[in-house]
Amino acid sequence: MDLKVIRYFVEIVDHGGFAKAAEAIHITQPALSKAITQLEADLDLVLLERGKRGSQLRPTASGQVVYRYGKSLLNTRSEMLSELAAQRSLLTGELHLGLAPLGSAELFTPVISRYRSLYPNIKMKLLVRGGSEQTQKLKKGEVELATGIISLDDDFEGFCIRRDPMMVVLPQQHPFANQELLSLQQLTEDPQIIFNEEYALHDLVLNGCVQRGFMPKIVTKVSHPDFGVALVAAGTGTMIMPRFLATRHQVPGVVNVPLNPADLMWELSIYWRKGQILSFAAQAMVELVREYHVDIKD
Repeated sequence: MDLKVIRYFVEIVDHGGFAKAAEAIHITQPALSKAITQLEADLDLVLLERGKRGSQLRPTASGQVVYRYGKSLLNTRSEMLSELAAQRSLLTGELHLGLAPLGSAELFTPVISRYRSLYPNIKMKLLVRGGSEQTQKLKKGEVELATGIISLDDDFEGFCIRRDPMMVVLPQQHPFANQELLSLQQLTEDPQIIFNEEYALHDLVLNGCVQRGFMPKIVTKVSHPDFGVALVAAGTGTMIMPRFLATRHQVPGVVNVPLNPADLMWELSIYWRKGQILSFAAQAMVELVREYHVDIKD
């Protein structure tokens, strides 16, 4: 059933006849009459009481049903188009964004600020969680976009937004403090401070060491880089972290020595479920992230 013809029928009832309806919707009266005749044939029902010429048309009992539901269909269509138009223009909407706990403050504060400036009516809900929890939230549809250290596979698609070399944070008196470059193998005997399991950096560093043939000597695990660096300064051990974190949290008594990029590299991606049609709000965030970060080089 053509919704356009339903609209014609509603207009005829509202205007009380073909002539006024045809004028209102800018269609010829014969074309309008033909469309309604075809509608009655399709339904095998008489929808209009056709009296003397010039008299006001009235819907039959069947016509009243078609009129009532037709009005509802047309209103629903209008609401749907209005909502879609609002989404396209980003007048309204909602974005659920999952952020990695490390690096988000440095990388996403300016992006989120700009997004809020451009789209003030978009409701943004942020979820700051570790890598494994992020992917679970994404699979369940609780967030639409997520950021983290991830290998894009059959489940997710996206792109890398930041690549950063890894640094070894050492006490100033450490024998390797004056080295220009370190390898993981050189840290075999060093006690290491490592991030908690909830952080993707935990697995990144641990797996990197295992691939080089040893298990790191973990002395403690931390949730915050500044605490880890403070422990290094106190002589507790060494710590591996991305350059931008090491630089931001550097304190007196520690030095940052680059780690061989062939051993480890920190790569943060923004990603979503493969094949998912992103909302207009999410598409706008993706484009803004590209604008801010896709051109950053290590």
